[in-house]
Order: sequence, then C-alpha cells, then structure tokens
Amino acid sequence: MSQFVEHLHGLFPIKSFSKPARLFLIAVVIDGIVYSAWQLFFNLFILAQGYDKTFMGLVNSVPSIATLVCGVPLGMLSDRIGRRPAMLLGILVNMLGSLLIVLSRTPDLLVVASFLAGIGSTLYVNSQAPFMMKASNASNRALLFSLSFGLNTLSGTVGNLFAGTLPTFFGGLFHVAVNSTLAYQMVLLCSVALGSCSMIPVSLIKEPSSGFAAPENPLKSLIGILKKHVYWLLFLPNFLIGVGAAILIPYMNVFFNETFQYTAETLGVMFSMSALLTGLGSIIGPRIADKLGSKISTVVWTQGLSLGFLLLIGFSPFGWLAVIGFLARGALMNMAQPLYSAFAMEMTIPNEQGAVNSLLSISWTIGWAVGPFISGLVQDHYGFTPLFITTALLYGISTGLVWYFFHGREQHLIAAGGQTA
Repeated sequence: MSQFVEHLHGLFPIKSFSKPARLFLIAVVIDGIVYSAWQLFFNLFILAQGYDKTFMGLVNSVPSIATLVCGVPLGMLSDRIGRRPAMLLGILVNMLGSLLIVLSRTPDLLVVASFLAGIGSTLYVNSQAPFMMKASNASNRALLFSLSFGLNTLSGTVGNLFAGTLPTFFGGLFHVAVNSTLAYQMVLLCSVALGSCSMIPVSLIKEPSSGFAAPENPLKSLIGILKKHVYWLLFLPNFLIGVGAAILIPYMNVFFNETFQYTAETLGVMFSMSALLTGLGSIIGPRIADKLGSKISTVVWTQGLSLGFLLLIGFSPFGWLAVIGFLARGALMNMAQPLYSAFAMEMTIPNEQGAVNSLLSISWTIGWAVGPFISGLVQDHYGFTPLFITTALLYGISTGLVWYFFHGREQHLIAAGGQTA
C-alpha cells in the first residue's frame, strides 16, 4: 500500500504546490463536476421547453458573445482587483446568470441570463492562468496547468455519472417523464447549487504577490501587445480550433441521442468515460512531451491522430464504433490543450501574460459566438454530416499551422532557456 501511495505522489506531487495552488485545484474539481452535469442536459432542457435547434444554437452562442464584448475589460478588471477577488466575483455572477437561465419563462430573459452567465464565466476563467503563474514556480508550473485541466475533466466523470441518473430520480419524484422540462430543470438547479460551493476554497486563498505592477495605461499596453506578430501566430490556430469545436462538440449528446437513440443514462456513462480518458490524457501529455523533447510535436501528433476518430464518429454505421471514436478523439484532442497553453505563456513576457491569456480566450471564443447558432441552422436543414467534415478540416489546418509557426520557434526557446516574445 505504501508503495502505491508513493507511486501516486510521483504522478501527482501535490505537496510541491503552494497552499493557494492546492485550494485552487479543489475549486477546479467542483467546477468539473458542475460543468459536466450542466453540459450533459442543458441542450436537452432547451429542446424540452419547445424551442427549436436554431434558438438552442443562439443561446449557446450568447456566453461567447459576452466574452467577445467584455473579455478585454474584464481582463483589465482582474489585473486591477487581483485574481482571487476576480475569481470570486466571476463565480457569483455566473451562478446568478445560471439560476436565471433555469428559471426563465421567456426566450428574451433566457438570452439575457445567458449573457450574464457568460460575463461571470469569462471573469473567472480568464483569471485562472495568471493566478496559476503566480501560485507556481518554474519546476511545477507545467504540472499545475496540466492538473488544472486534467482534474477538471476527471471530476467530470463523477458529474456525468451522477447527473445521468438524476432525470430518472426527479421524474419519479415529481411523477413526470424523465425527458420532461421539470426533470431537466431540477438537474440544472442541482448544478447551480453545487457550483456555488467553489467559492469556499477560492475565498480561503491568500493571493501570492505577482512581483510586478499592472500597466498604468492598459490601453497603451494592449496596443503594444497587438503589434507583436508572434501573438497573432498564437491566436490563429486557437481561433480555428474554436470554430471547429463550436459547431459540433456541444451537440455530441444530441447527435448520439438522435442517431443511435441513446438514453440519458447511456449518455451519462459515455460522457463520464470521455471525461476520465481526457483527464488522464491531459496528465500524461506532459510526460509524452518530455519523451519527445517538444510540446509542439506532442500537440501536432495528438491533434492529428484525433482527426481520424472524429470522422469515425460522424460516419460509423454502428453506435459502439462511434462511441470508440468519441472516447479516443476526446482524449487525444484535449491532451494538447494544456501543453499549448503552457507554450503560449512561455512565449509571453510576464507583464503581458494576463492580457495575452484574455486574447487567447477571445480568439477561441470568436468561433463560439457564431458557431453554435450556425450549427443549429445546419442541423435543422442538413443534419450533422457537413458539421463533421467542416470540423475535421478546421482541426487539420490548425494542426498544420501550429507545426509551421512554432516548431522552429520552440527549438529556439529551448536553446535560449527562457521566455521570448
């Protein structure tokens, strides 16, 4: 038993992290459970109320529109008030918006509530990477980034398994159908209640000093950042991945439900397995990068291999084969994300990391602002086939650009032994 514990400590050396970092990881676990449960049934909740897929796409786009409109000002707010207060405020606003979504009775209020939830989520999420930079050191920073992503998705395993049983529970409790609006509404209310608990570990954090002051003139600093060619190279692949993901990934539950008639319980098990494999993959990713001696090579190989499995999902005539593709694609594609984020921070000088992280988020979010709405229209008229083809093409182009832009730059960065911009 002691050898097993020592092995776990070798894989997950939590003791090397500061107390703020450990408290942050607790919040990450709560977030993962809540987000997975919400994502599993949100679209089904919208459809159960009688809205069409076009409106479903619009509602999914609204939080991303909030990020586009408010992302940079919220990033500046985070710089001014500090990461801990910004994360707390973000959680609070997101929970209020989510509660309004669940209780909304009109489409207009539903859209407004989604925008409010998007503002809170943007402030919270965009404060996380700068916080992790402050709460870690050079020896454990990459591990903290990977664990943050990995634990979020691993905890999604619990969220999906648990949430998958709740419609049946609430259906029996209130004597309604398991796919009724009320059953889905109660699941989402449980998600909101649990999500508010993430404020507890965040409130206990004592924020480390950043070691440098926020820019006195944020607008001038932002203009300077936008003039740097390398940052635009970082943004472009992120943008393409964001567009490809936005038009397809949020609707995987709808695809499996309509194509193979999978039940809520089956979807819960599927998405739990996907979260488990994705979380494990994100933690294994840094070890593969160490073996290859390159984050960029790891990103390119894992994303490239995922494309075949993506097409397997969309064009397999067998449900079980599509599920295999679904599980493999999620693990491989998401293995690259924390590595690319860590590389982006290495390419960014310290006093620009907060702004660059916000802009990276915006480059991803641009696609999510319009992608879900377009996807809803395409689904209504042409089904899922065009979406799978388009997403595969966008992922493939992005992967090629990552190699073209950054393989040589990474070698230069390694040789220089430090950050560059």
